[in-house]
Amino acid sequence: MGASGRAKIEEKAKLARRASFKLANVATEEKNKALLRIADSISANRERILAANAQDIEEAEVAVEEGKLSKPLLERLKLDDAKIEEMIRSVRDVAKLDDPVGKTLSAIELDNGLELFQVSCPIGVIGAVFESRPDVLVQISSLCLKTGNAVLLKGGSEARNSNAALFRVVADATATAESEIPDGWIQLLETREDVREMLKLNEYIDLVVPRGSEQFVKYIQDNTSIMVLGHSEGICHVYVDRDADLDMALEICYDAKVQYPAVCNAMETLLVDSAIAQEFLPQMALRYNEAGVEIRGCPETLRILGDMDMGEKGIKPASDADWRTEYNDLIISIRVVNGVDEAIEHINRYGSGHTDAIVTSNDDTARKFLKFVDSSSVMHNASTRFSDGFRYGKGAEVGISTNKVHARGPVGLEGLVIYKYLLLGNGHVVAPYIGRGARRFTHRRLTKEITL
Repeated sequence: MGASGRAKIEEKAKLARRASFKLANVATEEKNKALLRIADSISANRERILAANAQDIEEAEVAVEEGKLSKPLLERLKLDDAKIEEMIRSVRDVAKLDDPVGKTLSAIELDNGLELFQVSCPIGVIGAVFESRPDVLVQISSLCLKTGNAVLLKGGSEARNSNAALFRVVADATATAESEIPDGWIQLLETREDVREMLKLNEYIDLVVPRGSEQFVKYIQDNTSIMVLGHSEGICHVYVDRDADLDMALEICYDAKVQYPAVCNAMETLLVDSAIAQEFLPQMALRYNEAGVEIRGCPETLRILGDMDMGEKGIKPASDADWRTEYNDLIISIRVVNGVDEAIEHINRYGSGHTDAIVTSNDDTARKFLKFVDSSSVMHNASTRFSDGFRYGKGAEVGISTNKVHARGPVGLEGLVIYKYLLLGNGHVVAPYIGRGARRFTHRRLTKEITL
């Protein structure tokens, strides 16, 4: 990228930085009005958005045929009326949520007339980089707007036209005469070179949120000094316990793999208790076979399913690499384990800390699994596909984090705010509190809130 290109990206970041200071102090009512205008504008521009998406799909189908794009990415790219409605509903839901900005998190009296408040505030400027799914642009921009954060957005090149159309809809809806949302709060980056330049701009950008493949997220993490919030893999498990309702297990395991295999919360590895494997696995394999799922099994799985006619796909031996693989496709690895302890050990060894589930009617076994599996979402008798900001009641999500600091799991509004300390005094100085005969702090908890 030439000097002019670098200057262009830096200027966008500067504009976002300036806008972030104003946006941080826009009233909740004004942010909600802007969100509702975005929802209305998406609805009004439905045909324009779908036309842009159709152009992307046409180009992506050629890329798939040429081996330049995977089928899962093509599936993530597609928009239809149902997804447009989901976008609209998501934005409206964000508008309904409580504003997390300006909340008094704690208050303490240090001394008479000297009070300290811990108050939530926006992070500042978010750099959001994502692949394929154009609806992510709407999710992230609506959450950033609600939390008072400016945002630089870069979607996958395969969704170039869709992202441009959605960006224009969002930006125009917040740039009306009656809007108090500052110009420049949302910026669109266009190329990979833009992203490389953005990753250098730690002076203007406070947090980078990548959404995409393991390799993609790792590249972001390895090439910036800016804090990165995200997950590099979605290796999710379902463990079917000896005390499981097998009909329930069949439905959960089918949904977790087949309902939408191209996403990070789809199950990649099925673990089955040896006590019920002989009864359960043949039924499960038939369901998967009917859905076109390729099975890769451990030796015990191969033994149990060895005499079954599984058509062209058959059943392949699983390698050690399969336990560490996020397929994002109709492929599943299956392992028979000796009880919940071995299942937990497998998950904590091979999993990515994303989402893992147990199916069992034994509450004690379920509690052990919930306590000892070290993942951002752990579930009992539910599909891993529930691990999602919208389904968790967050309105939407900027991504799913497997980090263990700041935010974990589906990251909604609460993950896009931080806090600052506000100290209110009356001419207080430190000197009297130091040395022999120093004045003592009261450190008394207060129940009051600060209003700004």
